[in-house]
Amino acid sequence: MSTLIFILPFLLTYTVFVVYAERKLSAFMQDRLGPMEVGYYGLLQTVADLLKLIQKERIVPTASFPFLFAVAPIIIFMAVFMGMSVLPLNATWSGATFSSGLFFVLAIASLDVVGIIIAGWSSGNKYSTLGSIRAVAQIISYEVPLGLSVLGVALFCGSLNLQEISIAQSGEAQTFFLGVKSFNVTGLGGFLAWNIFQMPVLFIVWIAFFICSLAESNRAPFDLPEAESELVAGFQTEYSGFPWAIIMLAEYGMMLLTSMLGSILFFGSWNSPLPGSAGVFTSGPVWGICWLVLKTLTLVGIQIWVRWTFPRLRINQMLDLSWKYLTPVLLVCIFLIALWKLILI
Repeated sequence: MSTLIFILPFLLTYTVFVVYAERKLSAFMQDRLGPMEVGYYGLLQTVADLLKLIQKERIVPTASFPFLFAVAPIIIFMAVFMGMSVLPLNATWSGATFSSGLFFVLAIASLDVVGIIIAGWSSGNKYSTLGSIRAVAQIISYEVPLGLSVLGVALFCGSLNLQEISIAQSGEAQTFFLGVKSFNVTGLGGFLAWNIFQMPVLFIVWIAFFICSLAESNRAPFDLPEAESELVAGFQTEYSGFPWAIIMLAEYGMMLLTSMLGSILFFGSWNSPLPGSAGVFTSGPVWGICWLVLKTLTLVGIQIWVRWTFPRLRINQMLDLSWKYLTPVLLVCIFLIALWKLILI
């Protein structure tokens, strides 16, 4: 619960600034200016948009199911928000102490698809319903490679506890449940102790995890559930005002959740990237949060970069990527990781 107290204000602030950053980055990539008029360099444009959304009328279509139509955005947001409850923020602030926290994150975050289905179907709009059906096909397809990529890290670290996985990347050997010991190749700590450097195969696993995170967040090139060019706005077509703002907050929250989870699993979590660092200026509780946030925002920036670089995939291309390429490659990676652990043990 203490983690959620910290995460909620951070999530709201982060969303405001990331929306502004995405507008500016996309404008830079397309040789445009982006927001410029409201505030210095348009800094207050997102705040103005937020105030506008709060004041706008909430419209409920006559053909909709009012109760489900109202509840759906809350389900989507709560699934994302509750997934953050087990994320460790530093060495002492470990969040909810689940021994299987990694499994909990995958289980609770995947429930947002239930909210998406309800949002599309209860709208009474065929475009919204089609968008929700696409969401089911997409998210269920990418749950398989996402689970396999996470399994690879759990197998390598010998734990499903996110805090233990973080400690395993601190540069010191740790023994976790079932007697499985994390092995540090370099012994220097820093970025050399990150999982992607400890086990080169995990870099391939991270690429697959990142692709799956884009699909889980409904981000381009996997934004088929929204697909504004052919579905107007997909499952959220009929939403307006504050409910629409909650859905968008959940989307950016999912970006934050997957990026933070990727930082914890592959990039050292809250550990300093400086080899041999133990000083007050590079480690400690406050610095642990700073390092984790910095790594997370870097991955969020990469997600924004990908959105404005690659075109949207067709539905058949999206499914082929998941079942024909990512899943077989990850199965081979898991076999190699298991073989590596057997050799070390």
